[in-house]
Amino acid sequence: MSLYKQARSLQPSQATETDRKFLQIVAETTPVESPPGDAQKTTGCCQDVFKPPERGEDYTILQGLCNLDMLIIFIATACGIGGTITAIGNLGQIGSSLGYPKRNISIFVSLVSIWSFLGRVITGFGSEILLQKYKFPRPLMIALTLILACVGHLLIAFNIPNGLYAASIVIGFCSGAQWPLMYAVISELFGLKYYSTLYNFGTMASPVGSYILNVRTVGYLYDKKARKQIAAAGLAHKADESLNCAGGQCYKVAFIIIGLAAAFGALMWAVLVVRTRKFYSSDIYKKFREEGKTDGESEVAKNQSEVGDLRVPRN
Repeated sequence: MSLYKQARSLQPSQATETDRKFLQIVAETTPVESPPGDAQKTTGCCQDVFKPPERGEDYTILQGLCNLDMLIIFIATACGIGGTITAIGNLGQIGSSLGYPKRNISIFVSLVSIWSFLGRVITGFGSEILLQKYKFPRPLMIALTLILACVGHLLIAFNIPNGLYAASIVIGFCSGAQWPLMYAVISELFGLKYYSTLYNFGTMASPVGSYILNVRTVGYLYDKKARKQIAAAGLAHKADESLNCAGGQCYKVAFIIIGLAAAFGALMWAVLVVRTRKFYSSDIYKKFREEGKTDGESEVAKNQSEVGDLRVPRN
């Protein structure tokens, strides 16, 4: 027999003072069952997918992935970073097609690497200063970066004399600048609780954009131009031979398309600027300051309590 049933079986006349105290303790600690018709409601993992919190609060993974802001970021990143990666990946072949000496191609690669690093550093610190002092939204800075990238793509498309030097600097800078800005925007809009998962989703836009612009656009158009040159020369292309195209026409159409894609990406970031203008005009770091203040006060109170427990009472 359980303690609860033993206590209930005692008659009032048989109960001693100890038994009465025992009965009182059992009554206070006995769990109360809910009525049969009052079932508790459970929240499913997909119930609030389309009811996200305010911007800046912690989104769940599904809330973030199904959010329109995330879709805009994904498309804009595919257009922007996909285009710069395509240009960087084909830089050596572009230099050869446009008639630059081989020794200069290594210079282009070095310029891209140096300015990619500078792009990350300058836009990382610069965007933070502009945001705190002037409420300058980060999505707008990415939009301006993509407009600058359009210039670099068009320098390649129209084969401006010695323009590949400038294009290497511009594209390298824009490629490096987009990454820290995109990561910062995701953390600010969707919170930090599931940031590692959500930013990886944003990173997935890079290979998607690179495949569309590099493989399906640049590769296809380059091979098409090369076959035309071979046919015009009256030669036959062998299956085991690589296709080589020479001249400014090899990449002209392809990089005009990439420039238009970058412009479309800038437009998508501009849409996000409009959607988040209220959020970025507010104090987006207020929540973190309040949480830090609360944590600090709790830590001080805990330390004071521990010090009080260690004090030895005087006789």
